Amino acid sequence: MTASDDILDDILLQMGGIGKQQVIILFCLASIIVLHSATHIAYVFTSMDSDHRCLIPECEDEITANSDLLRHLLPFNHHNKPVKCLMYSKVMDNATFGNCSSSAFNESLTVQCSTFHFYDEDFYLAREFDLLCDDKKWALSLVGTTNTVGMFLGLTITGFISDKFGRKRLLLIGMSACGIVGLVKTLSPSFRWFLLFELTEAIFSAGTCGCVFIMGVELVVPQKRALVGTILNTCYTIGEILIAVIAWWCKSWRYRTVHNATDKALEKLRIRTMIYLSYGPCSFLILLYWILPESLRWMLSKGKIEQSKKALRSMALLNARHLPEDTLNKLERATSIVPTSVHFSDIMKSSRLFWRFVNCCFGWITCAFLFYGITLNSVSLYGNKYLDFILISLTELPAYWSCNFLVNTLGRRTSICASYFITFAACVSFIFTPQTSSGIYLFIYCLGKFGATAAFYIIYVITSESFPTPFRHSVMGLCSTVGRFGSMTSPQIPLLGQFWGPLPMILFAIMSGLAGLLSLFLPETNGIKLPDTIQEAEKIK
Repeated sequence: MTASDDILDDILLQMGGIGKQQVIILFCLASIIVLHSATHIAYVFTSMDSDHRCLIPECEDEITANSDLLRHLLPFNHHNKPVKCLMYSKVMDNATFGNCSSSAFNESLTVQCSTFHFYDEDFYLAREFDLLCDDKKWALSLVGTTNTVGMFLGLTITGFISDKFGRKRLLLIGMSACGIVGLVKTLSPSFRWFLLFELTEAIFSAGTCGCVFIMGVELVVPQKRALVGTILNTCYTIGEILIAVIAWWCKSWRYRTVHNATDKALEKLRIRTMIYLSYGPCSFLILLYWILPESLRWMLSKGKIEQSKKALRSMALLNARHLPEDTLNKLERATSIVPTSVHFSDIMKSSRLFWRFVNCCFGWITCAFLFYGITLNSVSLYGNKYLDFILISLTELPAYWSCNFLVNTLGRRTSICASYFITFAACVSFIFTPQTSSGIYLFIYCLGKFGATAAFYIIYVITSESFPTPFRHSVMGLCSTVGRFGSMTSPQIPLLGQFWGPLPMILFAIMSGLAGLLSLFLPETNGIKLPDTIQEAEKIK
């Protein structure tokens, strides 16, 4: 922390910690994080599988009257549901053609069907681009991977843009561009075009989430930073729930003409709103450019003293606080002190910090793998996919707020270790829980999401406190970038369930168990002074 940071904290404290101006700014940032979360998680629904079976036109009336007849017409899987794209071969005999008795189908031979009966009105990518059968499921998982690759590519340049041109410009231009590309995505003529727009949209929005958190915590005194971080994390969860509600109501990712609807005008209105409600507001965020101020700390780091003074005066006026000019002049004197030149490569020369960095990177990969993997897999559970997703997302809220308390009482290392092993225990228990116990089944899954969310929260804290000040932002950025490898692979995990049902949960259990053991080698940073030098960081046991 530099001298100007200390003086700025003193000034913010004189203005009451969190005043009216900060509340207005935090409200804007919270709104942005809700929209960012909704658009970032939207691919979970656009790429989810459809619930369907083979259509047998001559037998549909009989199936409606007698559902047990399906077992003579279609093979069933180990979940006691019809295999989605296979049916028993018809006996080619004129005497039995059109007959739906067991004698009309050869139950020892299956064929792939081309027409389907759908159990619901959902009309997403699988149904629109004919990605319904197992041999094409890899394409659906590619949507999530493409989104993560876009985030990964965006993160490699957004840090430079943010440091060069400011947090506010990156945030508002990035989210507005994301909204515009999302709206254009509704015009995709093919699945490949959809993937291209998905990649572009993710690149634009990649650095916006980090910008929101940085601007939020930099806006308040140190004692309020944990609270602000928890509030913004809560807003991220609200965005997840919002997109689930929108998807549940709209049933389609873009406008389409509806046939056989009782009220076509009303049905068209419902269906055309999902993409507009989630991406449309983002395209107008650029209007906040004249409301949202630039980060004070960024302006100070760039020597923009007069702009910083002007922003602080405006903040003091709205907060009804008096701010002496002598106090503001201290900022100019503090920023004139040139810090000693240091380089990131200096960390690699310390074996203790090097292995600590490697351990943190593995923790980030595991947290991203567990958090997004469990989130994506939630729409593959055997209940209402939208309600399951909402309930599992809600488990993030107690995780965030309890962690805000536990990391200060139990300590950072104990808390993250416990979080990993909660997920480990939940995943193992989930494998042996019968699906007929739907309430217990969902509770255990939510417990796994709770542990993964808590671990993700705490890894942020540990990483930010374990390395010296000159490298803190660089280490956080690099760990976040490396962690994207975990979120890149997570969309592929539901595919493994086709080969063996418990396999996704086994992988989640292995990763969480291994990360839990390695977390015991992380330093305990609870209550210590943040290290300013490599030597101070090395002394943390």
